Amino acid sequence: MSARLLSRPAKETETDSIMSDTLEIRGRGRRPIEQILSPFQKFTHTQTASGILLLVCSAVALILANSTVAPWWNGLWEAKVTVGYNGYELSKPLLLWVNDGLMALFFFVVGLEIKREALVGELSSPRQAALPIAAAIGGMAAPALFYTFFNAGQAGAAGWGVPMATDIAFALGVLALMGSRVPPGLKIFLAALAIVDDLGAILVIAIFYTAELSLIALAVAAGVLAMLVAANILGVRSPLFYALFGLVLWVAFLKSGVHATIAGVLLALTIPARTVLDDEEFVDHGQELLGIFAASRGSGQEHVRDERQVAVIQALETACEHAMAPLQRLERDLHGVVAFFIMPVFALANAGIDLSGNLAAAVSSPVTHGVIAGLVLGKPLGILLASWIVVRMGWAVLPGGVTWAGVHAVGWLGGIGFTMALFIGGLAFAGTPPLLQVAKLGVLSGSAIAGVVGLVLLRQALAPRPKLP
Repeated sequence: MSARLLSRPAKETETDSIMSDTLEIRGRGRRPIEQILSPFQKFTHTQTASGILLLVCSAVALILANSTVAPWWNGLWEAKVTVGYNGYELSKPLLLWVNDGLMALFFFVVGLEIKREALVGELSSPRQAALPIAAAIGGMAAPALFYTFFNAGQAGAAGWGVPMATDIAFALGVLALMGSRVPPGLKIFLAALAIVDDLGAILVIAIFYTAELSLIALAVAAGVLAMLVAANILGVRSPLFYALFGLVLWVAFLKSGVHATIAGVLLALTIPARTVLDDEEFVDHGQELLGIFAASRGSGQEHVRDERQVAVIQALETACEHAMAPLQRLERDLHGVVAFFIMPVFALANAGIDLSGNLAAAVSSPVTHGVIAGLVLGKPLGILLASWIVVRMGWAVLPGGVTWAGVHAVGWLGGIGFTMALFIGGLAFAGTPPLLQVAKLGVLSGSAIAGVVGLVLLRQALAPRPKLP
């Protein structure tokens, strides 16, 4: 590691330092385009960046939906888009291509995160996993109960799943606003909680928000899934292979009645998580190749490499690919696509609500009341109570540096439902647009309240304690 890396402040993590160095190298003044793009690249690597963009896109959608261009804006998402030819076609409104298609890739990345955490992360051992799993279960059950209290036996009863999910991008973005004052354990707790929460939301979608089933399509999906699992076992590592058969899996789920985004999660679970080269092999091979490269240096020209240097560079690229599992590589490569394209497009397509036509209805709607109560009361109460129980029973311990005040604040941040809440709302009220609109208003209002209160509580929990005389 370079002396410059070692000299950085202790509060900056080694990973952040490496990423910063990488961006610095990319932005060096060899090409003007790299100088232009460097600030944007640095922005996209900040924890708050995706949350800010999501917020901006939501605001844009709200403004356009309540402006003179509202008919054009709404018509845009209702326009039919057809893919295929000669009878083998899929024709759906643009909104459904976003919610069924792009969001399948979002769920694919969620599935990669869940698999990684289960293998090597915070969910890899029972004692580590106990606290975030309990918190997530409490944070899903309590909001559903609060919602049901307001809507049992009424037209909006099907929306009980809406306030159950946490938007990890917004929640971590708010947490990042406190900078280095946030204990690492608190960040890890919130991230693990949100991942388990996503898993719960996926199960809710698959079990409770599924249309009439097609057994033939499900049989095709099962066959494709079995083939993907076999490919993993046999050592197939090509992303193209998994992408092509993943597309077939998605179409099968689309025709099956089970929501198509579930295909993304199942595909993620088949992606190989093992490396070809272990640590020692990678280090030995890398050092050998770098030695060859160093010995082949001539005049120091960087315009064109000789054949030997090119061969060494290509061998290094192959070694790097073999030292990283396809799961990690795909998660890394797709993170930006999901955070800075798919989620903003989802917000543009789903956050637009006609306030003039729905605000009065929302004020008196039990659906709105249930969603807001679930997010701002059920989430923090469920997360805090479930966490306290498992710690009290001795099944888990609070992470180092984390206090109960911090857990309470995180509970409120868990009430930022946004992306997943809007998504489940679209499933729950697909056939009743008026209920969907008031549910969306409840999601936006509840998420805003939970975020602001969570930030205030977080500031108080992390405030320096006065020294006793």
